Amino acid sequence: MPIDDELQELREREARALAMGGAERLARREQLGLMNARSRIDAFIDPGSFVETGLLAVSSMVPEDRERTPADGKVAGFAEVDGRTVGVVSNDFTVKGASSSFTNMKKIAHVKRVATERGFPLVFFGESSGARMPDNMGARGMGANLGNDPQQYVRLRETPWVSAILGQCYGSSAWYTCLADFTVMRKGAVMAVASPGLASYAIGQRIEAEELGGWKLLSEVSGLVDRVVESDEEALAEIKRFLSYMPSHSHEPPPRAPVPAGSDEAAQRILDVLPESRKRGYDVRKIIACLADGDTFFELKPRFGRTVVVGLARLDGRTVGFLASNPMGKAGALDAAGCEKATSFMVLCDSFNIPLILLVDTPGFVIGVEGERQKAAGKIMNMMQALQMCTVPKLSVIMRKSYGQAYLNMGGGRNSDDVAAWPTAEVSFMDPDYATEIVNWGRTVSDDDKQRTREEMERDSSAYGLAEIFAVQAVIAPQQTRRYLAKQLAIHEMRLSGGVGRHRLAGWPTTF
Repeated sequence: MPIDDELQELREREARALAMGGAERLARREQLGLMNARSRIDAFIDPGSFVETGLLAVSSMVPEDRERTPADGKVAGFAEVDGRTVGVVSNDFTVKGASSSFTNMKKIAHVKRVATERGFPLVFFGESSGARMPDNMGARGMGANLGNDPQQYVRLRETPWVSAILGQCYGSSAWYTCLADFTVMRKGAVMAVASPGLASYAIGQRIEAEELGGWKLLSEVSGLVDRVVESDEEALAEIKRFLSYMPSHSHEPPPRAPVPAGSDEAAQRILDVLPESRKRGYDVRKIIACLADGDTFFELKPRFGRTVVVGLARLDGRTVGFLASNPMGKAGALDAAGCEKATSFMVLCDSFNIPLILLVDTPGFVIGVEGERQKAAGKIMNMMQALQMCTVPKLSVIMRKSYGQAYLNMGGGRNSDDVAAWPTAEVSFMDPDYATEIVNWGRTVSDDDKQRTREEMERDSSAYGLAEIFAVQAVIAPQQTRRYLAKQLAIHEMRLSGGVGRHRLAGWPTTF
């Protein structure tokens, strides 16, 4: 064949692949306000930076599908985002519902392998109907399609993984989402093990998609989603913001950024947020806003585990992770969901060399039958083990209450590299009111006796008692906290390892 004819064939094959599922299907999506697999990539990356891999791939298991599966339903490749290299896999729902097949799973494996070995983040734009039934059915289908990549679902967190739930996500789209370090979900999208039709058939009753895996379930009940947005465009912006805090890989420190003007002045407003009465609640996010560089706090899982607040921010230009008690959620008492949320956040920070700042105001743990059903004791110990295994710098500030085992779970003692306390701090084994009731449990005692017991239980629970035995390294005024933390971050910088921790949590399960 003459070279001109060969080049013409190449152009025709490329054009068919770029046409995706056809103009009609693409137009229907546009009418619904939905981006397609390629427009998502174009809107996400730096213009002109996309290098596609597997453009001419097609279905290989069913011969008659070869002409109907451009790019085999998954657009994959490499690009730059804000000048940094990323790997991208974008599911093309216009081609057989972006279902998983022998060929497109090889494409995903290739991008995943290159991103991991060459050290850059991997981003999944999820929208898939699950496994492609004709390809996967029968012994030959199973043997050909499943289990050929022994590292397919292994996360050692060498590089950041990000996933966006932008439509229905079943099968492998759900698996990769659950393996990600950060997941954003568009309202109206769904993620579950299997589709509502299959699930309804399996259990013999009709299940609606939202009930099975809608945004409220995933962000408020299971906690699998970190952020919820209204549109695809918002989801892309959230991913970019998350990546801006992260290193490209685990063997480098996170990037530093200029400090916004006015950041130091915000710390002077802490006393406007902190109530004079120690029994009144407050929004700890406002405290974080006073400590972090201006407008840099990026909260994760805000709807889940509300007894704690976690998120990425910058402090003096450095990426840091805030893990804070939330007095607006169960008075800041840690529950099972809060412990799970805190643990997963520590895993993220330890894996990618992000120092932890713990802000403490907790009366202990939520106790009772419901907590035990949720494996509260196990969640508490998971959190404790993660904290003690964490190898990045850990700085703790005791703002008000720090009682019992929660004192340790929130970085007390040698569980942090430096512990400071505000003069408002109270540290004891138990809230004095509770302790008084426990000591007198089952006995009839006078109010005067109860008061004497309470006074005995209250003795020496101040910050100064901790400072006198060097259980805290400093007692500081709340307004000095930002400056104090900035200096401690500089002191505890991981110089000997080039800003890189030992990643002892890198293999921790993504859900537990």
